[in-house]
Amino acid sequence: MPKILDGVAIASEIKREVAEEVKLLAAQGIRPGLAAVLVGSVAASEIYVRSKVQTCADLGIFSDLITPPESVTTAEMLNLVAGLNAREEIDGILIQLPLPSHVDTKALLDAVSPDKDVDGFNPINAGRLQAGRLSLAPCTPAGIIEVLKRSSIPISGRHAVVVGRSDIVGKPVAMLLLHQNATVTICHSKTRNLAEITRQADILVAAIGRPGFITPEMVTPGATIIDVGINRLTTREEFDRYFAGVAWREAAFAKRGSTIVGDVHPKAFELSGAYTPVPGGIGPLTIAMLMSNTVRAAKMRRGL
Repeated sequence: MPKILDGVAIASEIKREVAEEVKLLAAQGIRPGLAAVLVGSVAASEIYVRSKVQTCADLGIFSDLITPPESVTTAEMLNLVAGLNAREEIDGILIQLPLPSHVDTKALLDAVSPDKDVDGFNPINAGRLQAGRLSLAPCTPAGIIEVLKRSSIPISGRHAVVVGRSDIVGKPVAMLLLHQNATVTICHSKTRNLAEITRQADILVAAIGRPGFITPEMVTPGATIIDVGINRLTTREEFDRYFAGVAWREAAFAKRGSTIVGDVHPKAFELSGAYTPVPGGIGPLTIAMLMSNTVRAAKMRRGL
């Protein structure tokens, strides 16, 4: 039977460690601080950001939730970010995405001070990550490395195949795996003979944003599968394609009218040696690593 890599348990472990670090910093008169910027009123974003704010409170981290209206301009947002960059009690700045279409997202992410860029999206931090220098790494990729390490999955010398080339997950996780001495191949939607390459993977990271994209014939038996995808299924036809006959999924779908599937077809997990489930795999690590990055930023800014 494949080993299920429990992201909820690992995230809880990381949060406990962060809480201990916060206590040690408090003894030195330091309280890490996170500013969360939520533009407009997108229900999913509101739930996600408030979860982050609550986690800060649980761990002893100061947080400031800033909620500009949806009509906010790029210039107003740039002024807001400049103010946060200057605030001494703020160690991390989180701008919840997506932003309204009229706001220049790239300009805002570039404007966040690299020292406070706890999402790791600033190009300076991306460059530091590539160069293997001290930096703040994007939360989801950093969480993937934690899952592998804390689950005693060997990385050094293994062939890791990353399916997806986004700046948020695909590229940075490839760099982090490379820094752990894996041999890394990056694939994407235009890769020829994709299944031939994915079958070579000891560690297969699926981050392409397509439901059930990785099928059983794309997986070599015994591989470790890291599924980053979160895709919502809302029709019976979609549900039956992946979960027909799965009792707990049937009950959840009947109650909510939807369920989620990753970028890996559930049947592909049966071939693996270990895998991250959806839900309960990589998702919980994102908030845990945001908290970790906030404390890391607080220490780096003070030369600790």
